[in-house]
Amino acid sequence: MTELKESELNKPGGVEGSSQVGIQGMEMLEGNIIEAFKESVERSNPQHADNSNDVTQGIHGHLHHFAAGHHVWLNKFVPQLQSLAAKYHVGNYVAIRGTNRRIFESMPIYARLGMHILFYGREQVKLLEGSKRIEALLMEQSKREGQIYDSPESRSHIPSFIQTYNIDINELLYPPDSPAYKNFNDFFYRKLKPGARPVQNPDHEFCSAADCRLVVYPAIHDAQTFWIKGDQFTVPALLGLDKSDPLCRALEGGSLASFRLAPSDYHRFHSLADVTVIAEPRDIPGQYFTVNPQAVNEKNLDVLSANKRSVLLLNHDATNKKIAFVAVGALLVGSIQWTVSAGSKVRRGEELGYFAYGGSTVVAILEPGMVEWDSDLVANSSPRTPGKLGTETLMEVGWSIGKVPRK
Repeated sequence: MTELKESELNKPGGVEGSSQVGIQGMEMLEGNIIEAFKESVERSNPQHADNSNDVTQGIHGHLHHFAAGHHVWLNKFVPQLQSLAAKYHVGNYVAIRGTNRRIFESMPIYARLGMHILFYGREQVKLLEGSKRIEALLMEQSKREGQIYDSPESRSHIPSFIQTYNIDINELLYPPDSPAYKNFNDFFYRKLKPGARPVQNPDHEFCSAADCRLVVYPAIHDAQTFWIKGDQFTVPALLGLDKSDPLCRALEGGSLASFRLAPSDYHRFHSLADVTVIAEPRDIPGQYFTVNPQAVNEKNLDVLSANKRSVLLLNHDATNKKIAFVAVGALLVGSIQWTVSAGSKVRRGEELGYFAYGGSTVVAILEPGMVEWDSDLVANSSPRTPGKLGTETLMEVGWSIGKVPRK
């Protein structure tokens, strides 16, 4: 294997170009990263010889476990990964609401490897955009992970998953050993007890749609300045419509909220307001790229518009304006499921649907003049320092995020 010096590596894990590292060496390392990713997926299979029903031995391991020798098998494929973890991003800082604190959330192995696959190679994303092999790999492995976690044997991973992510079992509608969970995926999109996510601030008309890390922007342009750096990102691209479509024209200049769910989160998503569902969900095929902030913040790749997604069109009862509610699939996500249909009346905080296995994102686009986001969320999302990125705020379903502007 070709060894690379840390000085030859470029954020977020790619290389500065073929002038510094031979093309053959880059292709070899890319191939090793791909094999490590495939191995991490297979190690999530309860029938794998080295599984031991421990989710941290597969896709849910964290790179900081290297120091404890937890992931010797990764060194077999990518000896450089430990130095990369020490030098570059292995997670994200998120703000704790109501405090001046930020906490660091580690990135699971599968997301870290997914980042390397995305960005490693000649001219980084340009290589990816021309590589059907990479797209096919991510789709294949995402579907494979869905199959593994739909198997009855995968129930054995539930206790380890609860322990790894410190999940509050007192919130669960059904206990962890309930026959309601026929496989791991059943637990992943678990239901909570009634009242576990109460809607806060009755005089605020908008609430968080998910347990998530949230950024909000008064105008879509602000989102493109501070968060969504993909140079191909537009509302028509996200919605899979022509820019002349009446919905795109109605949403032009509107507000945006992005709710990012991590694997540990409760994975059902809810309405952010009192709404009526206008039409049946519309599915848009796409890729299975990671939606980690480092990917969303990459200017040469618009992962939100590239990925598989499903669009639900809502009418906001209080203002008679429209909301495009977009569930975005991601690396290792099995499916997007809706639990409402056209004509449904849904109050804020009530369920709209859920994601099967994987981290994922919901993006809401609201017509201009509908919402005044809560000031603390705007402050976190839009830093005053030029050139800096926003910071996500840790949220739960039902927490206030904004209100209708008062005239």
